[in-house]
Amino acid sequence: MSGFLANKTGVILGVANKRSIAWACARALADQGMRLAFTYAGERLEKSVRSLAEEIEGSLVLPCDVTKPAEIDAAFERIGEEFGYLDTVVHAVAFAPREELQGDFYHTTKEGYMLSHEVSAYSLTAVARRSLALMEGRQGSIVTLTYIGSERVVENYNVMGIAKAALEASVRYLAADLGPRGIRVNAISAGPIRTLSASGVQGFSEILDHIAKKSPLKRNITAEEVGSVCSFLAGPMSSGITGTTIYVDAGFHVMGI
Repeated sequence: MSGFLANKTGVILGVANKRSIAWACARALADQGMRLAFTYAGERLEKSVRSLAEEIEGSLVLPCDVTKPAEIDAAFERIGEEFGYLDTVVHAVAFAPREELQGDFYHTTKEGYMLSHEVSAYSLTAVARRSLALMEGRQGSIVTLTYIGSERVVENYNVMGIAKAALEASVRYLAADLGPRGIRVNAISAGPIRTLSASGVQGFSEILDHIAKKSPLKRNITAEEVGSVCSFLAGPMSSGITGTTIYVDAGFHVMGI
């Protein structure tokens, strides 16, 4: 297949269904010629991920619950056996218990706080560490997904905002660590999109309405727009960009009151 990512390989963590941002990223990468591996966390998501992966020729599908180090090890070992090398990692994994995404932040439980950080933030570091041997010296790219709730108070986003702030700090530290090894690390701060994870945020429809009204483009974004930026960050045109958060939010982040 032709495209600026031909003969490149990548792994996508976090595909849930056709509406997920991770799937839009996968399609954008595949459209440019990249061969992909997909991971899923638990049997509940396996069928959906396998069904989607069938739409992309040459895909590999592997279990990988990021809270289980042995599964991360096994997934990247299999990727190494199958692909031989790795050029791109798309980390689109995030989770917080639904009850933590409503009401006052100070009611956050220790268990909910720790789980959201393990899945949504620490997992990026865990995955980067496992991918290093496959990516080193290949001018590779690690891309993760964040949200403006890391910088501003977004009602009911609560502990996920704190976790995303930790994720963005991790991007900067990983970029410094991995840059000498030829690996770039960046984040995409996507505007709100109707996805499975977004459905857990109370009042999400009101957030969409607010963005459409206040953003410079006077609309919400699409998952495909995020996918396009993901493919850009995976490719040679972004070779000088690392440690950065790129906003794909119709310009909402530049607005004041």
